[in-house]
Amino acid sequence: MTIDDPARPGTPEADGPPTATATETADGPPTETPDEAAGGPATATATETADGPPTETPDEAAGGPATATATATPAAPRRPGAWAALRPLLLRLHFTAGLLTAPFLLVAALSGLLYALSYQAEKVVYAHELEVPVGDRVLPLDRQIGIAREANPDGTVTAVWPGAEPGATTRVLMADPEAPEGTSLAVFVDPYTGEVRGELPSYGSSGALPLRTWIDGLHRDLHLGEPGRIYSELAASWLGVLVLGGLVLWFARRRTRRRALLLPEGGPKSRRRTLSWHGSVGLWAALGLLLLSATGLTWSRYAGENIGILQDRLGGATPALSAGAAGGAGGEHAGHGTGHQPADPAPATADIGVDRAVAAARAAGLDSSWIAVTLPSEGSGYVVKETDKQFPLALDQVAVDPADGTVLDRLAFDEYPLLAKLTRIGIDAHMGVFLGLFNQLVLAALALALSLMILWGYRMWWLRRPRRPVGRGAWRKVPVTLLLPLAAATALVGWSVPLLGAGLLVLLAAEAVLALVARARTRRSTAS
Repeated sequence: MTIDDPARPGTPEADGPPTATATETADGPPTETPDEAAGGPATATATETADGPPTETPDEAAGGPATATATATPAAPRRPGAWAALRPLLLRLHFTAGLLTAPFLLVAALSGLLYALSYQAEKVVYAHELEVPVGDRVLPLDRQIGIAREANPDGTVTAVWPGAEPGATTRVLMADPEAPEGTSLAVFVDPYTGEVRGELPSYGSSGALPLRTWIDGLHRDLHLGEPGRIYSELAASWLGVLVLGGLVLWFARRRTRRRALLLPEGGPKSRRRTLSWHGSVGLWAALGLLLLSATGLTWSRYAGENIGILQDRLGGATPALSAGAAGGAGGEHAGHGTGHQPADPAPATADIGVDRAVAAARAAGLDSSWIAVTLPSEGSGYVVKETDKQFPLALDQVAVDPADGTVLDRLAFDEYPLLAKLTRIGIDAHMGVFLGLFNQLVLAALALALSLMILWGYRMWWLRRPRRPVGRGAWRKVPVTLLLPLAAATALVGWSVPLLGAGLLVLLAAEAVLALVARARTRRSTAS
């Protein structure tokens, strides 16, 4: 990606990609002209046109060596192509949008970097609650739940997460009326000795503990609640636009060597070298950043609703398990937060217990060691869910009747529509759990790359700013036959992604104000 500003109309950079200069060599990188070293555009040689490669002399056309001529024959006037008309507009959009949205993107990138590292930090900070010495015998889950109830007699148990690995504690989740929405009180029980290792708030389906919960809130809404979510949605909305625009600009640049497309150039510090790092790093990070933008929008307040509606119309809605017990109302169970939502206690009737419910789910085909058991609430049975979101996924679910252990319903992840599967995988990859530690390291690298590209973009603007004012009115050079379809497509995308559309309106308003200011200055200078 390149955060660059358009050149003045009429220069070679405004009309098309920069053409090669006479200082380029066949076996080395192009050297800078004085204009380029100062941050300006490359200048064309006498035999080069603004739109195409150098023209041939008659001797060259005949196959002979080139001969110097006293005067250059002017090229026939040619109408600029579509790219020559669109390039200044794309440069203008990429520069202005990048300049204004980069602070939001930088906050999202840095908080995302912290979140990617928080999984491993959580294991260190809460090692006492999460890990115990491996024993010889594991206590029944019903006994462990009873121990948690003894430690918190006023709490209502809503779910239990057995330890998935040897040496992992069992997490018994209790409803806490004073906790924020989506948060439960987690009691950590040693599955071998029954010792209560501690109590901590546990948030969401991933069971985030206080450290990761705080970082997650910073990344999601800056701890400002619903108004703060606008920042993250704005960042996710514009990230994809900046990446795609930067890719087009980067691939369209003329180069003497293909290596310059993939790897940054060396040499003395200059705007050209900064641009090389900005573009090549952006190229390598582009796919990951586009995926982060798309998956981030699925959580957003406004674009997320539109995405959900579109997904439902395309038949990609996530199916729900029917957990209604005999004599109770069926329907969707309350297990989307895997027990993190308070539930009404089940009536005092026959209950087979958690251990038998898990055994029934195992018999029905659940074989992952990563499971979460939601206890029965009024009108519904046990819900036993596989929670292994690391590839290969294990996310099957089974509903069990608490009265006799009958399997009420079974939902396999293989039965999900393709769009629902892709949504699940995309969200898990965004959160850093799909590929485990490797996934988290990739997220950290993407966050670091985005942060560096933003800083390089600001540096390029600062180096060019004193010499070349940002050009305006680039859209006037676009032919109407191209401008109208482009405007229609932009309006459609802006309606689907509201904060992107609102941002475009702000940019248009800013353009109009800047144009009026420039016109007023011109009139004053002419009058004086």
